[in-house]
Amino acid sequence: MIKAVVWDIGNIFAMWEPEAFYDRRLGEEKRRQFFEDTQPHVMNHAFDLGADGHTLTRAHAEKYPEWAEEIHLWIDAWSEMFSTVVPGSAEIVDALAAKGVKQLALSNFGAETLEIAKEMHPALQRFDEEYVSAHLGVAKPDAGIYEALEAGSGLSGAELIFTDDKQENIDAAQARGWQTHLFVEADGWRARLEAEGLI
Repeated sequence: MIKAVVWDIGNIFAMWEPEAFYDRRLGEEKRRQFFEDTQPHVMNHAFDLGADGHTLTRAHAEKYPEWAEEIHLWIDAWSEMFSTVVPGSAEIVDALAAKGVKQLALSNFGAETLEIAKEMHPALQRFDEEYVSAHLGVAKPDAGIYEALEAGSGLSGAELIFTDDKQENIDAAQARGWQTHLFVEADGWRARLEAEGLI
């Protein structure tokens, strides 16, 4: 019996779109060069594991001074990269809450940027519990973050149903016996939850 719904955050409630942001600022060709030269997603993984955003961007900008302005935008303009709402997900949170269903967040996210995201997208304030990589020092699909949720919630296996937009994160949950749904759009996720009798 399902006792909790577990949500990823990025590309579920809002689109995580750094490439589109920098395309608008730099043009696609220059953006590609920036990403190739400085590997900002590697830097972002350090955010997700708990590094301070401003400290990390300063250090990264010192390594690549020719791209310093663009690197600082990664944290200074972060909200613009996470502003495109995914329609329907917030409404599912409301529907589950109305039924008294426990809802947990399981996400790779920076500590500072999560607080920004909560202000921008109030549905993110409604989770009963949060299991976030920056707080735990471990990121999906590492088994440790799934173990942390199980230990913290007291739930495991088929008691949990989890949605994420990345197949490798779904695979890691399935390996633990969780029920899963690969998120493509909110209507499909709602249909799955309705089929499970949760809403």
